Amino acid sequence: MTRVALFLFSILLPATLLAQTTPHHQKHFPPEEFTARWATVYDKIGDRAVAIVQGAPLARGFAFPRQSNEFYYLSGIETPGAYLVLDGRTRQSTLILPPRNERLERSEGKVLSADDADLVKRLTGADAVVSTKAMGEEWLAALAAAPAPAVYTMFTPAEGTAESRFELQNANAAIAADYWDGRVSREAHFVNLLRTRAPRLDVRDLTPILDEMRSVKSPREIALIRRASQLAGLGILEAIKSTKAGLYEYQLDAAARYMFLAGGARLEGYRSITAAGTANIWNGHYYRNDAQLRTGDLVLMDFAPDYGYYTSDVTRMWPVSGTYSPVQRELLQFVLEYRNAVLKFVRPGVTTKQIYDEARVAMAPVLARTTWSKPVYEQAARKMVETGGGTLSHPVGLAVHDDGPYNRGPLKVGQVFSIDPQLWVPEETLYIRYEDVIAITSDGYENFTEFLPTSLDDLERLVGKGGIGLQVQPAANPTRP
Repeated sequence: MTRVALFLFSILLPATLLAQTTPHHQKHFPPEEFTARWATVYDKIGDRAVAIVQGAPLARGFAFPRQSNEFYYLSGIETPGAYLVLDGRTRQSTLILPPRNERLERSEGKVLSADDADLVKRLTGADAVVSTKAMGEEWLAALAAAPAPAVYTMFTPAEGTAESRFELQNANAAIAADYWDGRVSREAHFVNLLRTRAPRLDVRDLTPILDEMRSVKSPREIALIRRASQLAGLGILEAIKSTKAGLYEYQLDAAARYMFLAGGARLEGYRSITAAGTANIWNGHYYRNDAQLRTGDLVLMDFAPDYGYYTSDVTRMWPVSGTYSPVQRELLQFVLEYRNAVLKFVRPGVTTKQIYDEARVAMAPVLARTTWSKPVYEQAARKMVETGGGTLSHPVGLAVHDDGPYNRGPLKVGQVFSIDPQLWVPEETLYIRYEDVIAITSDGYENFTEFLPTSLDDLERLVGKGGIGLQVQPAANPTRP
């Protein structure tokens, strides 16, 4: 036994030491992916410009550390406090990383630093790796020496965990408008520093260039979105199977979240929308998730994980009782038929307007044969078909409301966006929708959650069928902080 133990120890010890000494690094993208993106940036900014991208700062407290979307997209480096310089004049890339933080590493494990220059160059394809200590006055003077280049950097907010640009811009505006706060954003501060410390520089916005690049996803990006979508679908399935009157919204949230974590995700792409009942569903971005499930209610779940920095956006609605009411079935069935009509016309080379126009024609006989229980339902249905109902909704990728528009011209292979038909009946505060995420392919599209049931009969059959959420009963008088 002693010999066996010594033998196993001799085998396992090197692996243990390796795990302790090798800095963590993402493995989803090889260096060729980043060098190709850098080449595009060089082409876009020209041979008299430099791009400087600021990475995320050190995490505050014990939040899960996560790099900003923009910096991760261009480098795959997750080290806080890093910078990337892409010099269009020389077409050379430089990663600027902090020196090793031994105190942090003793607590959280090793991360890539300026001390790992050779390893960082192998992992990313960077031409040079230097320390942030070098980013002083001499570095800036050399950068701004005549003829001073144009300098591109991000003017828009850097996206972090469960963040999208529009919401960040709103939050920044609220801070700036607060009389007792008034801070500018971190990105605006960086721009101001560049302009103040080097007035000769022509500082320009890199955002439009990166948005155009991010509009079309690479095969590796699509693979990550596909996996995030699969986990989103599995999570919703588990929530449906966990549904029973008397449980609470947060138990369905927990069931879905379990599937995300068990499937390899570590974060959520956005906060869970798990809404039971008309009032909660009406609030499109409801998040409290503390209401009790009651017979007769619908449940709407809109939730997806962050898997390798990429997410999805998937929604289903199902009855707490396991049986849709006649009105619920009437409205949901129509939304489903419109969704299916739109999907028939999704393909590369056409605009979103063309798709809406074709779907409108296809829905004419459906509208003609449908008998409505109330005039307001017919009005809502006709409005959805006439306007598109937000069906060709928003890009999805590193953020749930991703950057990089797809609807400014014909659709391109590799564009990824949400299909989200929405029907509103304000007279009764009714809000009905389905949502999936698709990628444009050479011959049409790929629906990443094709496996997730859409028909009302199929959804009914799943309700309460042994999901993990049924295994933990709520307290008699549960409270939520």
